[in-house]
Amino acid sequence: MPAKTALDADARGGTGEAVGPLLRGVGVLRRLTEAGGTLSPSTLERTTGLARSTVDRITATLARMGYVRLDGRDVVLTPGVMELGNAYLAALRLPALLGARADALADELDESVSLAVADLDGIRFVHQATRRRAMSVSFRIGDLLPAERTAPGPLFATEWTPRDWARWHARRAADPADTAFPALPPGPVPTGDSAFPARVERARRDGWAVDDQLIEPGLVAVSVPVRDPATGRPACVASVVSHTSRHAAADLRGSLLPRLRTAAAAMECDLRTAPPPRPGPPPAGLASWTTAFKHELGRDFVESLARGLTVPAAFGEGRSALSLTEVARATGLARATARRALLTHEHLGLVLAHPDRTFSLTPRVLDLGFPPLSRSTLPRLAEPHLRALADRLQEPTALAVLTADGTEIQYTAQAGASRVLTVHITVGARLPAAATSLGRVLLADTASSLPPALAQVRVQGYALVDEELESGLRSLAVPVRDRSGRVVTALDVATHAARRSLRDCLQDVLPALRATADRIQTDLHTASRFSPVPLS
Repeated sequence: MPAKTALDADARGGTGEAVGPLLRGVGVLRRLTEAGGTLSPSTLERTTGLARSTVDRITATLARMGYVRLDGRDVVLTPGVMELGNAYLAALRLPALLGARADALADELDESVSLAVADLDGIRFVHQATRRRAMSVSFRIGDLLPAERTAPGPLFATEWTPRDWARWHARRAADPADTAFPALPPGPVPTGDSAFPARVERARRDGWAVDDQLIEPGLVAVSVPVRDPATGRPACVASVVSHTSRHAAADLRGSLLPRLRTAAAAMECDLRTAPPPRPGPPPAGLASWTTAFKHELGRDFVESLARGLTVPAAFGEGRSALSLTEVARATGLARATARRALLTHEHLGLVLAHPDRTFSLTPRVLDLGFPPLSRSTLPRLAEPHLRALADRLQEPTALAVLTADGTEIQYTAQAGASRVLTVHITVGARLPAAATSLGRVLLADTASSLPPALAQVRVQGYALVDEELESGLRSLAVPVRDRSGRVVTALDVATHAARRSLRDCLQDVLPALRATADRIQTDLHTASRFSPVPLS
């Protein structure tokens, strides 16, 4: 079926009780994800087959939910949409339980290490420990790859049933070019299916598997299963990923496999001894805000889409399998509405129904925005908020971090103002930390014993520097904190003393500055829950 008619066909058929707007909205999120996070409305119209008015209503709804932003002529995914994938990863628990082991192995071997789970006849990455070097080798969390072109694939396929093999053969026949896997890099597709069953049998015999440049030239990987102590089946597969200039595929067994096996055995021990999850209070009324947004936006707000997208947020740590009643209670939806939303998500492959009449999220939830956003840096997250603040105040704004020795700040992002007399900041520029408002905010969080001036900055939560660095220059800065509460960057607004008095800075600029810092902080907390966010 051509891509341009697929979404409407899903809405009309497939399952008689599917919620059409939810089907179409999820389709828009998938198209944005496949495109790397940004598309124009006209491209969405063309690739989804939806009417332009429908695309506009869906994107307006997603924007009001904080899942996309409308940036000029483009629709852009925002970190808010990662809440959907975070719900799946929290319910899965594997990244939280095993991620530290993967990170330690990556440090020890100085190679990238990944954890992957099975997703039908593909594999999907749920954790990455990446080495930051010029020639880095890693995948994004949420990336889906065909099982036959990976090292984890044969290990998962040792558990396949005849039905699974039939699905794999059907997919290979229908899509020999692997177009259903947008994460695959461009290049020639290996031909023939005969090698994969042989690799599966070898993996069954050896207990490990290798990818010898099946994804792209130069990339090699070795994988071992991490088995679920309750079932004995692979809960996930751990891989060490490298390239041929560092390790030849033939040498992986001797150079990397022994240490990988030791780490996998430790991971299995972690799974056996992990305490049961301690869920917090179950959410309630997740969809209660949708009525207010409906009144606010009128027909431009698609309430059934918004309500349906609250369903994944009902899941989480300690809530990996929920009944219909529990989903309805968590979302605040009527049972009939929650049931239709669950059936729609099941039709889309995002939810799995179990014989005990409970439901759980599938790895496919990570299709909804997670891969392109899992590599975001803090400057990239902050830039749209900086632009909005600069436009609102008509003053330049910037983000900075402390240098390693703590004596200077380095600017990591900025947004300018359209003025003749303004402050020009270059990303990468450095200034003495003690002489800047940004630096004082950052220094105020570095030690328990502080000079009185910095202690005051810590107490009041901002720093104001008045013509100390340069005559006429006033700047006001506030902190941005990570999930642990540590100040990781600072945000400032700079102005000329003739434009804003000290009182103006505190009464007019400070509230807007703090509100912007809160928005950046919210995005940072969402994006960094399961994926580290580099500060620069």
